[in-house]
Amino acid sequence: MKLSILDQSPVIAGHSPAQAIAATLELARRADELGYHRYWLAEHHAIGALADPCPEILLARLGAETRRIRIGTGGVLLPYYSAFKVAEVFRMLEALYPGRVDLGIGRAPGGDRRTAQAVGGGRFPDAEQFPQQVWELIGHLDGTLPDDHPYKKVRVQPEGSTAPELWLLGSSDYSGLLAAQLGVRFSFAHFINAQGGDLVIRAYRERYQASGREPEPHTSICCFVICAESDGEAERLAKVVDSRRLDMAYNLDTPVPTQAQAEQRSLGYTDQERAHIRSQRARLVHGSADTCRETLLGLAEQYSADELMVLTITGDYATRLDSYERLARAFGLA
Repeated sequence: MKLSILDQSPVIAGHSPAQAIAATLELARRADELGYHRYWLAEHHAIGALADPCPEILLARLGAETRRIRIGTGGVLLPYYSAFKVAEVFRMLEALYPGRVDLGIGRAPGGDRRTAQAVGGGRFPDAEQFPQQVWELIGHLDGTLPDDHPYKKVRVQPEGSTAPELWLLGSSDYSGLLAAQLGVRFSFAHFINAQGGDLVIRAYRERYQASGREPEPHTSICCFVICAESDGEAERLAKVVDSRRLDMAYNLDTPVPTQAQAEQRSLGYTDQERAHIRSQRARLVHGSADTCRETLLGLAEQYSADELMVLTITGDYATRLDSYERLARAFGLA
């Protein structure tokens, strides 16, 4: 089972966004050494807890910092952008790091409505055009636009013999069915929605239409994971996730709390807050290395996933790195 990383470049209280980016580079170098298969960066805008609004720029540095691991986005929020320009950016990345680049794309705004309008130059991104954009993006990357398309004769530079792997990302059936129709890879965000993803992936496989890019369907599932020395220690570290998700529910724009802040806050939770925390725990896999490995492999089997991707955020960068190191040993990565 291939194991990969999704990194949101979390900003932990007491640290700057620049330190969060430095921690991403450190983690990527270590992931390369540990044998993880892919390292993806997420795009978020105007969120105090997450430091990366332009993963395509950070990817250029990430490729230079690593040697073996595939690098990519999880993902570029395509409705904001020109499909042609995204194709150019990722053709450049492919030229820099041939055979190592993934282009994961999504359609969520990645922030509130006002922020989305600011990113979109005054307009709210039109997700209704998303299928057309994805189709055009594939056409630009692969040179397969039909002869009557107005941009058929526009050259996408830099040209090359290889192209990035393309993934559609989603937490519902919309992107799964679109990925099946277009014949591209699909990654389900279990860390966003823990319900029904197995049915979404099953429908994707059943309706998959083979393409020149991908003759067979290929899937991954991305899970939020905290791996620690023991189940009890993982439960303690998970208090940070509980606190962060409460802040999100209250629409509070705060950094990720430290462990001490999360533990202090947990002492005063109301019954309603505890109920909300329990309702969100299905999106979290946590425990010892053996517990996490067993749970993740069970999810991969349930979802018929070809690959596993993990996202970890804790109250400090050291325990986050430790979690990934424990998982690598548990899965026998080289």
